Amino acid sequence: MVSWVDMWKRATVPTLGRIYYPKRLVETFAKKETTKLPVVHNFVGGKFVASQGPIIQTVTNPATGESLQSVPSTTKQEVDHVVQVAQEAFESWSKMPMGRRLNYIFQLREGVRKRSAEIAQVITRELGKTPADAQGDVARGLEIVEYSCGAAGKLEGMFQKNVATNVDMMQMREPLGVCLGVCPFNFPAMIPLWMLPMSTVVGNTIVLKPSELVPGAVELIAQVVDEAKFPPGVFNVVQGGKETVDHLLEHPGIKAVSFVGSTPVGRHIYRKASERGIRAQCNMGAKNHAVIMPDAAKDTALNALVGAAFGASGQRCMAISVAVFVGEAGNWIPELVKKTQTLVLGTTEKSDLGPLVTEKAKQRVEKLIQSAESQGAKIEYRASVPFSSGNWVGPTIISQVQPHMDVYQQEIFGPVLSCIRVDTLEDAIQLINQNPYGNGTSIFTQSGVAARMFQSNIQVGQVGINLPIPVPAPPFGFTGSKDSMWGDLPFYGSTGFEFYTRPKTVITRWDEKVLDAIHTSMPLHR
Repeated sequence: MVSWVDMWKRATVPTLGRIYYPKRLVETFAKKETTKLPVVHNFVGGKFVASQGPIIQTVTNPATGESLQSVPSTTKQEVDHVVQVAQEAFESWSKMPMGRRLNYIFQLREGVRKRSAEIAQVITRELGKTPADAQGDVARGLEIVEYSCGAAGKLEGMFQKNVATNVDMMQMREPLGVCLGVCPFNFPAMIPLWMLPMSTVVGNTIVLKPSELVPGAVELIAQVVDEAKFPPGVFNVVQGGKETVDHLLEHPGIKAVSFVGSTPVGRHIYRKASERGIRAQCNMGAKNHAVIMPDAAKDTALNALVGAAFGASGQRCMAISVAVFVGEAGNWIPELVKKTQTLVLGTTEKSDLGPLVTEKAKQRVEKLIQSAESQGAKIEYRASVPFSSGNWVGPTIISQVQPHMDVYQQEIFGPVLSCIRVDTLEDAIQLINQNPYGNGTSIFTQSGVAARMFQSNIQVGQVGINLPIPVPAPPFGFTGSKDSMWGDLPFYGSTGFEFYTRPKTVITRWDEKVLDAIHTSMPLHR
């Protein structure tokens, strides 16, 4: 199991062998049906049901281009039904004692743990992650499930006696109702496992919309929920794209939405939620910088850059996509290239990074690489691709990048590292603070003074010192900022529980004189 500490220490991870799918899919593949692909089902009220909506997406293996299954668009009528089912389940689930709800979350944890290899293999097949990276996807989700198992001690209220004469005041937190989770393609297990336990353990029910590009992991998680015998309607899954999400956002029964994905989609969701007056947390795009000081431990810093830039093929919101070399550290770029040349593309256990999720993503990344060269940057290294099919882009290092270039202005979401040279740490801080994103940043230095100056002046929500990917452990919450995070309550941690609950204050006054009018002796005689 890959913990968040392991994730900090390494950035690339290797691949699995046999791929597992739900039984009905295995049977279909065994028949070698090529004309009619299996269609992914919704999960509503504890049952897998077929949507009547049109097919909007074909799920493919990005390493080979093989078509795997089809994804429908859940209709408005079906959305109305699933929200109604979730609302009905909320009535009893929200009143269930916390201990009983926690028991279901414990069973979720055990079920996902037992099937973690199976889920990881589906991720490798649908997304192209290397096997160990796919295992890490599941493992980091499990950490949030485990954190949620301690919810009873984290939902603390307040009580104060005699705030005025005979007046007591207490504040408690209560669930919201039906919540919506909209998930990205790049972490098919981790993000759903952020949303599912955090929302339901406090008494909400949830409707989850997985990415139409990689629905298999959520389908297996739904099987785990079914096997754990969650009450029907507590956890529901609907397939689809933008139209389905809009139907859900417009439904009056939805009381909150959690989203992870691209900036344009996140802004759209946040604005629609705000128009309805419901709360939203939207984790969006990023442009993460790593500052390399001349006094840094060179090998440590360069190894960290290679892993953080090219691990998961750069398809993660915490990937380092810009290396900022201060002063003489800029002379280390040739050594960075040598380390990058050792990386292996593929989907075996010896591979370091896999393909991009779609052909469209590949074309976009290649266009950005070409634009960098045409705008005056230098391609220091671009790995050749040893495959004739699939969405492969080799690790690429670009130097002499300037802030006005497209490769810097846009989130790349591919295995591309832009290198910028500056004269001073102050210049590096100014560069990073001028960027509209604020997800994560790092500095590599042996100077405590430089590190303190950096962490004190940088305007980014998550800061690493001598580590490249500063993802917070579960108790701390995910604290991206600026255009990387819209909404004031971050994912997981104590703020995660706050997001999925609302405070209620009760003020009571009892007049002790009333006791004189109460007769308690037996029998009563007049």
